[in-house]
Amino acid sequence: MHLLTWITIFTVLGGVLSIIAASVFLLVPDKHHERLLPHGISFALGALLGVAFLDLLPHMFEQAGEQQTKSLLVTLLAGILVFFLLEKLLLWRHCHAQDCEAHIHAHEDRRTHGHQPAGTLIVFGDAIHNFVDGVLIAAAFLTDIQLGIVTSLAVTAHEIPQELGDFIILLQSGYSRGKALFYNLLSSLGTLAGGVLAYFSLAHIHDALPYFLAVAASSFIYVAVADLIPTLHKKTHARSTLQQMLLILAGISLIALVQHFVAGLEGK
Repeated sequence: MHLLTWITIFTVLGGVLSIIAASVFLLVPDKHHERLLPHGISFALGALLGVAFLDLLPHMFEQAGEQQTKSLLVTLLAGILVFFLLEKLLLWRHCHAQDCEAHIHAHEDRRTHGHQPAGTLIVFGDAIHNFVDGVLIAAAFLTDIQLGIVTSLAVTAHEIPQELGDFIILLQSGYSRGKALFYNLLSSLGTLAGGVLAYFSLAHIHDALPYFLAVAASSFIYVAVADLIPTLHKKTHARSTLQQMLLILAGISLIALVQHFVAGLEGK
Protein backbone atom coordinates (compact mmCIF):
# COMPACT_ATOMS: atom_id res chain seq x y z
CA MET A 1 0.00 0.00 0.00
CA HIS A 2 1.29 3.46 -0.91
CA LEU A 3 2.63 5.54 2.00
CA LEU A 4 0.21 8.39 1.28
CA THR A 5 -2.67 5.91 1.54
CA TRP A 6 -1.46 4.82 4.99
CA ILE A 7 -1.28 8.45 6.10
CA THR A 8 -4.73 9.28 4.71
CA ILE A 9 -6.42 6.25 6.32
CA PHE A 10 -4.95 6.79 9.78
CA THR A 11 -5.37 10.58 9.89
CA VAL A 12 -9.06 10.18 9.01
CA LEU A 13 -9.54 7.13 11.25
CA GLY A 14 -7.93 8.77 14.28
CA GLY A 15 -10.05 11.91 14.05
CA VAL A 16 -13.32 10.09 13.45
CA LEU A 17 -12.78 7.49 16.20
CA SER A 18 -11.89 10.11 18.81
CA ILE A 19 -15.01 12.15 17.99
CA ILE A 20 -17.29 9.09 18.00
CA ALA A 21 -15.95 8.13 21.43
CA ALA A 22 -16.32 11.69 22.74
CA SER A 23 -19.86 12.09 21.35
CA VAL A 24 -21.16 9.56 23.88
CA PHE A 25 -22.70 12.70 25.40
CA LEU A 26 -25.26 12.48 22.58
CA LEU A 27 -26.76 9.49 24.39
CA VAL A 28 -27.69 11.68 27.36
CA PRO A 29 -31.38 12.73 27.15
CA ASP A 30 -32.01 16.45 26.63
CA LYS A 31 -33.83 16.77 29.96
CA HIS A 32 -30.58 15.99 31.81
CA HIS A 33 -28.41 18.47 29.89
CA GLU A 34 -29.11 21.48 32.12
CA ARG A 35 -28.04 19.51 35.18
CA LEU A 36 -24.99 17.87 33.62
CA LEU A 37 -23.59 20.75 31.54
CA PRO A 38 -22.18 22.74 34.50
CA HIS A 39 -20.31 19.61 35.62
CA GLY A 40 -19.19 19.04 32.04
CA ILE A 41 -17.82 22.59 31.87
CA SER A 42 -15.65 21.92 34.92
CA PHE A 43 -14.31 18.75 33.33
CA ALA A 44 -13.78 20.54 30.01
CA LEU A 45 -11.80 23.27 31.78
CA GLY A 46 -9.48 20.67 33.28
CA ALA A 47 -9.12 18.86 29.95
CA LEU A 48 -8.29 22.06 28.05
CA LEU A 49 -5.71 23.19 30.62
CA GLY A 50 -4.29 19.66 30.72
CA VAL A 51 -3.91 19.51 26.94
CA ALA A 52 -2.36 23.00 26.83
CA PHE A 53 0.14 22.58 29.70
CA LEU A 54 0.83 18.83 29.64
CA ASP A 55 0.73 18.19 25.89
CA LEU A 56 0.97 21.20 23.56
CA LEU A 57 3.48 23.39 25.42
CA PRO A 58 5.91 20.56 26.33
CA HIS A 59 5.87 19.39 22.69
CA MET A 60 6.37 22.97 21.56
CA PHE A 61 9.55 23.38 23.62
CA GLU A 62 10.71 19.85 22.79
CA GLN A 63 10.65 20.56 19.05
CA ALA A 64 12.11 24.06 19.32
CA GLY A 65 15.71 25.14 19.68
CA GLU A 66 16.91 27.27 22.59
CA GLN A 67 16.96 30.39 20.44
CA GLN A 68 13.26 29.94 19.63
CA THR A 69 12.07 29.96 23.25
CA LYS A 70 11.46 33.71 23.46
CA SER A 71 9.80 33.94 20.05
CA LEU A 72 7.53 31.02 20.94
CA LEU A 73 6.48 32.69 24.19
CA VAL A 74 5.81 35.89 22.24
CA THR A 75 3.69 33.81 19.82
CA LEU A 76 1.78 32.33 22.78
CA LEU A 77 1.14 35.78 24.24
CA ALA A 78 0.20 37.22 20.85
CA GLY A 79 -2.16 34.29 20.28
CA ILE A 80 -4.04 35.04 23.51
CA LEU A 81 -4.38 38.72 22.52
CA VAL A 82 -5.51 37.79 18.99
CA PHE A 83 -8.20 35.47 20.37
CA PHE A 84 -9.32 38.28 22.68
CA LEU A 85 -9.73 40.57 19.66
CA LEU A 86 -11.37 37.80 17.64
CA GLU A 87 -13.95 37.27 20.37
CA LYS A 88 -14.58 41.04 20.44
CA LEU A 89 -15.14 41.00 16.67
CA LEU A 90 -17.58 38.11 17.02
CA LEU A 91 -19.46 40.01 19.72
CA TRP A 92 -19.56 43.17 17.55
CA ARG A 93 -20.81 41.14 14.58
CA HIS A 94 -23.66 39.76 16.69
CA CYS A 95 -24.51 43.23 17.99
CA HIS A 96 -25.08 44.48 14.45
CA ALA A 97 -27.66 41.73 14.03
CA GLN A 98 -29.46 42.05 17.37
CA ASP A 99 -29.97 44.34 20.32
CA CYS A 100 -26.59 44.92 22.00
CA GLU A 101 -28.10 45.46 25.42
CA ALA A 102 -29.58 41.99 25.22
CA HIS A 103 -26.42 40.51 23.77
CA ILE A 104 -24.47 41.56 26.84
CA HIS A 105 -26.44 38.95 28.74
CA ALA A 106 -25.89 36.16 26.20
CA HIS A 107 -23.84 34.17 28.68
CA GLU A 108 -26.86 34.08 30.99
CA ASP A 109 -29.29 32.82 28.35
CA ARG A 110 -27.66 31.12 25.39
CA ARG A 111 -30.95 29.92 23.93
CA THR A 112 -32.30 33.46 23.56
CA HIS A 113 -29.16 35.15 22.23
CA GLY A 114 -27.53 32.52 20.04
CA HIS A 115 -24.07 31.04 20.00
CA GLN A 116 -21.32 32.28 22.30
CA PRO A 117 -17.96 33.15 20.69
CA ALA A 118 -16.21 30.49 22.81
CA GLY A 119 -17.66 27.85 20.49
CA THR A 120 -16.12 29.45 17.41
CA LEU A 121 -12.75 29.89 19.12
CA ILE A 122 -12.62 26.30 20.35
CA VAL A 123 -13.37 24.94 16.85
CA PHE A 124 -10.59 27.13 15.42
CA GLY A 125 -8.07 26.07 18.08
CA ASP A 126 -9.01 22.41 17.72
CA ALA A 127 -8.55 22.57 13.94
CA ILE A 128 -5.00 23.91 14.43
CA HIS A 129 -4.27 21.24 17.02
CA ASN A 130 -5.58 18.53 14.69
CA PHE A 131 -3.49 19.92 11.83
CA VAL A 132 -0.35 19.56 13.96
CA ASP A 133 -1.39 16.01 14.91
CA GLY A 134 -1.70 15.18 11.20
CA VAL A 135 1.81 16.48 10.55
CA LEU A 136 3.16 14.37 13.42
CA ILE A 137 1.39 11.25 12.11
CA ALA A 138 2.77 11.82 8.61
CA ALA A 139 6.28 12.36 9.99
CA ALA A 140 6.03 9.06 11.88
CA PHE A 141 4.84 7.16 8.79
CA LEU A 142 7.63 8.68 6.72
CA THR A 143 10.04 7.26 9.30
CA ASP A 144 8.47 3.82 9.67
CA ILE A 145 4.99 2.38 9.03
CA GLN A 146 4.82 0.64 12.41
CA LEU A 147 5.82 3.88 14.16
CA GLY A 148 3.12 5.66 12.15
CA ILE A 149 0.43 3.24 13.32
CA VAL A 150 1.52 3.53 16.96
CA THR A 151 1.63 7.33 16.72
CA SER A 152 -1.89 7.35 15.23
CA LEU A 153 -3.19 5.27 18.13
CA ALA A 154 -1.48 7.62 20.58
CA VAL A 155 -3.02 10.68 18.90
CA THR A 156 -6.48 9.08 19.01
CA ALA A 157 -6.07 8.25 22.70
CA HIS A 158 -5.17 11.78 23.74
CA GLU A 159 -7.81 13.33 21.46
CA ILE A 160 -10.76 11.56 23.12
CA PRO A 161 -10.89 13.55 26.42
CA GLN A 162 -10.13 16.79 24.58
CA GLU A 163 -12.88 16.21 22.00
CA LEU A 164 -15.30 15.44 24.83
CA GLY A 165 -14.38 18.77 26.43
CA ASP A 166 -14.79 20.59 23.10
CA PHE A 167 -18.16 18.96 22.51
CA ILE A 168 -19.41 20.09 25.93
CA ILE A 169 -18.18 23.65 25.32
CA LEU A 170 -20.06 23.78 21.99
CA LEU A 171 -23.25 22.65 23.74
CA GLN A 172 -22.69 25.28 26.46
CA SER A 173 -22.17 27.88 23.71
CA GLY A 174 -25.66 27.25 22.37
CA TYR A 175 -25.02 24.74 19.57
CA SER A 176 -27.43 21.85 19.11
CA ARG A 177 -26.04 18.36 19.60
CA GLY A 178 -26.09 17.78 15.83
CA LYS A 179 -24.23 21.01 15.06
CA ALA A 180 -21.72 20.39 17.87
CA LEU A 181 -20.96 16.98 16.39
CA PHE A 182 -20.76 18.43 12.86
CA TYR A 183 -18.27 21.15 13.84
CA ASN A 184 -16.17 18.65 15.78
CA LEU A 185 -16.08 16.45 12.68
CA LEU A 186 -15.22 19.48 10.55
CA SER A 187 -12.29 20.46 12.78
CA SER A 188 -11.07 16.84 12.70
CA LEU A 189 -10.39 17.28 8.96
CA GLY A 190 -7.41 19.35 10.08
CA THR A 191 -5.68 16.05 10.86
CA LEU A 192 -6.11 14.88 7.27
CA ALA A 193 -4.99 18.26 5.90
CA GLY A 194 -1.89 18.24 8.09
CA GLY A 195 -1.00 14.67 7.15
CA VAL A 196 -1.36 15.14 3.39
CA LEU A 197 0.42 18.50 3.37
CA ALA A 198 3.25 17.11 5.49
CA TYR A 199 3.69 14.18 3.09
CA PHE A 200 4.45 16.59 0.24
CA SER A 201 6.35 19.29 2.15
CA LEU A 202 7.41 18.03 5.58
CA ALA A 203 10.74 19.84 5.49
CA HIS A 204 9.02 23.22 5.13
CA ILE A 205 6.28 22.55 7.69
CA HIS A 206 8.48 20.98 10.36
CA ASP A 207 10.22 24.24 11.31
CA ALA A 208 6.86 25.96 11.80
CA LEU A 209 5.36 23.20 13.99
CA PRO A 210 6.30 24.78 17.35
CA TYR A 211 4.49 27.96 16.33
CA PHE A 212 1.35 26.03 15.35
CA LEU A 213 1.48 24.38 18.78
CA ALA A 214 1.84 27.79 20.45
CA VAL A 215 -1.24 29.14 18.65
CA ALA A 216 -3.30 26.04 19.50
CA ALA A 217 -2.23 26.27 23.17
CA SER A 218 -3.10 29.98 23.29
CA SER A 219 -6.64 29.27 22.02
CA PHE A 220 -7.25 26.59 24.66
CA ILE A 221 -5.81 28.73 27.47
CA TYR A 222 -7.86 31.75 26.36
CA VAL A 223 -11.16 29.84 26.20
CA ALA A 224 -10.45 28.20 29.57
CA VAL A 225 -9.58 31.45 31.34
CA ALA A 226 -11.85 33.95 29.56
CA ASP A 227 -15.00 31.88 29.05
CA LEU A 228 -15.11 28.78 31.22
CA ILE A 229 -13.73 30.08 34.53
CA PRO A 230 -16.16 33.07 34.64
CA THR A 231 -19.01 30.62 34.04
CA LEU A 232 -17.92 28.50 36.99
CA HIS A 233 -17.58 31.56 39.22
CA LYS A 234 -21.34 32.12 38.98
CA LYS A 235 -21.76 29.36 41.56
CA THR A 236 -20.12 30.35 44.84
CA HIS A 237 -21.45 27.75 47.28
CA ALA A 238 -18.76 25.66 48.99
CA ARG A 239 -20.30 22.41 47.72
CA SER A 240 -20.37 23.66 44.12
CA THR A 241 -16.79 24.89 44.39
CA LEU A 242 -15.65 21.51 45.69
CA GLN A 243 -17.46 19.71 42.86
CA GLN A 244 -15.89 22.06 40.32
CA MET A 245 -12.38 21.51 41.69
CA LEU A 246 -12.80 17.74 41.70
CA LEU A 247 -14.04 17.72 38.10
CA ILE A 248 -11.29 20.11 36.96
CA LEU A 249 -8.72 17.82 38.57
CA ALA A 250 -10.45 14.84 36.92
CA GLY A 251 -10.05 16.47 33.51
CA ILE A 252 -6.37 17.24 34.13
CA SER A 253 -5.74 13.77 35.58
CA LEU A 254 -7.33 12.06 32.59
CA ILE A 255 -5.03 13.98 30.23
CA ALA A 256 -2.05 13.06 32.42
CA LEU A 257 -3.05 9.36 32.41
CA VAL A 258 -3.44 9.39 28.65
CA GLN A 259 -0.01 11.04 28.32
CA HIS A 260 1.44 8.22 30.43
CA PHE A 261 -0.30 5.65 28.21
CA VAL A 262 0.96 7.38 25.06
CA ALA A 263 4.51 7.42 26.40
CA GLY A 264 4.22 3.67 26.97
CA LEU A 265 3.03 3.10 23.40
CA GLU A 266 5.90 5.14 22.04
CA GLY A 267 8.38 3.32 24.25
CA LYS A 268 9.53 6.43 26.09
